[in-house]
Amino acid sequence: MVKDAISSTRKRVVIRKLDKGLIKGFIEPHRYLSIDLEVLDRDGRLVHVPLSQVKGVFFVRDFEGNPDRAERKIFRSRPRLAGLWVRMTFKDNEVLEALLPNNLLDVDPLGFLVTPPDVYSNNLRIFIPRTALTEMEVLGVITDGVVRRMSQRAAQARIVAVGDQQFGLFGGTNPVESK
Repeated sequence: MVKDAISSTRKRVVIRKLDKGLIKGFIEPHRYLSIDLEVLDRDGRLVHVPLSQVKGVFFVRDFEGNPDRAERKIFRSRPRLAGLWVRMTFKDNEVLEALLPNNLLDVDPLGFLVTPPDVYSNNLRIFIPRTALTEMEVLGVITDGVVRRMSQRAAQARIVAVGDQQFGLFGGTNPVESK
């Protein structure tokens, strides 16, 4: 008999609660988005944590991290990765900047899966529940460089080349034709 075809791989997480408590354990990446988080703690117990009590689910490299390293919570300059550059303010007034995917299909009604500003930190990704935030501000849209700006001369040449094929929408002459 073949069991469930879904992978049973669990990801290492540190859950920060709104009451400043921490839970370190493992979570299934395809099932963590629900009203209750199901975490297998390091002692092997299954713990249920209501999402309303969670400040953030930190997907980490290891549980201990580097206690001597001060992690950045804001970007020093414009981010290099593509996405929405956001600033989130938590209920306890902590501020965190991060990158959110610029894709509506990746937005979940329960919260946001973001990339933190310090790529060399122990935190790989962070899931922030909407209930933990008081404010979220989009600071910028960072593109991946595929979309290139046309120079003004190239744009004008394109308008002139296509201008003959355009029709007037409002009955007047075409602006390109009147020049």
